[in-house]
Amino acid sequence: MSKMNTKLLRFARFFFVGLILLNLLSSNTCIAQNNIKLATPSKIQYKWHEQERIMFVCLDPCTWQGREYDNHSTPLEQINPEKLNTDQWCETAQLWGAKEILFVAKHTGGFCWWQTKTTDYGIKDTPYKNGKGDVLKELAASCKKYGLSLGIYVYPGDETWGAGIGSGGRTKDPTKQEAYNEVFRTQLEETLANYGEVIEVWFDGSCVIDVSDILEKYAKNSVIFQGPHATLRWSGTESGKLFYPYWNTVKSEELKAGVATQVNDDPKGDAWAPVETNTTLYDHFWFWSAKKEEKRKSLDELMECYYKSIGYGSVFLLNSSPDTSGLIPTADRKLYKAFGDEIDRRFKTPIASIDEQKGNIVELDLVGKKKINHVVTMEDYRMGHQIREYKIEGFIEGIWKELYNGQSVGRKKIDFFDEIEVSKIRLNVLKSVNEPVLRKLSAYYVEDFVAPPKHGISPWSDWQIIGDFNTKENTKIEADLTGRIKMPGQFIVRVEPENSNEKIKISNVELIYDGRVVLGDFTSVKGNEININRTAQVIGESTISLRFKLEGKKEVSGEIQFKPALIY
Repeated sequence: MSKMNTKLLRFARFFFVGLILLNLLSSNTCIAQNNIKLATPSKIQYKWHEQERIMFVCLDPCTWQGREYDNHSTPLEQINPEKLNTDQWCETAQLWGAKEILFVAKHTGGFCWWQTKTTDYGIKDTPYKNGKGDVLKELAASCKKYGLSLGIYVYPGDETWGAGIGSGGRTKDPTKQEAYNEVFRTQLEETLANYGEVIEVWFDGSCVIDVSDILEKYAKNSVIFQGPHATLRWSGTESGKLFYPYWNTVKSEELKAGVATQVNDDPKGDAWAPVETNTTLYDHFWFWSAKKEEKRKSLDELMECYYKSIGYGSVFLLNSSPDTSGLIPTADRKLYKAFGDEIDRRFKTPIASIDEQKGNIVELDLVGKKKINHVVTMEDYRMGHQIREYKIEGFIEGIWKELYNGQSVGRKKIDFFDEIEVSKIRLNVLKSVNEPVLRKLSAYYVEDFVAPPKHGISPWSDWQIIGDFNTKENTKIEADLTGRIKMPGQFIVRVEPENSNEKIKISNVELIYDGRVVLGDFTSVKGNEININRTAQVIGESTISLRFKLEGKKEVSGEIQFKPALIY
């Protein structure tokens, strides 16, 4: 063979190999990893997730006070919600398609809405039904009547025991801890053992009291929000919105910390722990007052939450705030109905839909040219997050045109785009782990559609200087964050030495609410940064500060800087 022929043969080999590689990287080819074990939901996680929408019910003595936290200023004889009707609560939930009611049976002040032997600060100590009332019992019966699931929130702390906000149940006076442990354990057992099936147990802000035996006995068929037994996560804000992509998986060691959020999302995580995306109806208040009704969200704001929670694959938890009569206000109910009606208007009837398909490409024939502006994709997430990158394409005049591209799908991904006429659509999976299993692919046309705002949760671009420090003058450094943390969320304090080459080590970090040190779980240190996880509390009535030590050289000086890790 001549040298020329040999060169031509080599060139031909390289050319064809190049074509093969190009084909592998083309838009019509899925890059897949096969036979990979993925984290998957348990049966109860799946059942809970399928509910999609949950209604919070927040009622407490602070409702009578016009506050967000009960300060025990209302005499118990004045707490008598004579019109309270748990059927009305359930009917309200159904107005917007909620499948579960999560009831705050005990908030931070320690008031109990059931007949408990643990305290003289509860519904049994009020005129309501001559002290015989049991709102938790009434709600459990109503939920059963209306086919709704019941979730129970029992705050691990209790102001009457000196276990305040952020304590996780730890008493300020250590000599009271053992007695309070018994009180809380009894309260939890009472609520879980006596009111039928409970699908969800809420430990707001984690729980330091050992209740593992009680959960094992009574909550095997429940999902757990926060605490060391958590199977759910908080979103990281109370905006009602997530950032995208959203993954239901996380590393198990981060989940066990009890306060994991969406920040801990990890598509390679070994634990399935979906996010419950929560928000208020009154911006930003959980409990009713006439003044707070003026802060009622708009329908457009609720629809934005829908797209950026459920539409990203999460569960949406929307609050309701009964007034002092015990009823959810009429104007609130009108908004809930408008919300439910608008969801149905947009998504109840697809132009076309296809179910249960396997493979990297799934086509949906619209039977002629149809105008569309939404596609909803659902994967069979019982098998885990299989789809890692995809695009939605429309067939126009014999050519496939990209309409949208994304990463995570999970339970449900709602994609929208400018209206367009197509005869077919297809899901084109570009990257996957194992063979994708599609649950449903649907096309919609929403008339008069205005896309939700594009802004999302993102880091601040600049740090704020909030003070300075000098280790020679201070054994402990303190940063006042009062007024800077406007809302529950995640924040960063950075210690920046004047000499950028100076190595420092941060230790003995204490987060302080209203003069009380809270759980160490709410802070973590990475290099010269302190990450703060300020869980579901409204800040307006609180002072907050951060104390820490710097180890190393005897004298270091510099700036203390601050920014939210997530803002919306």
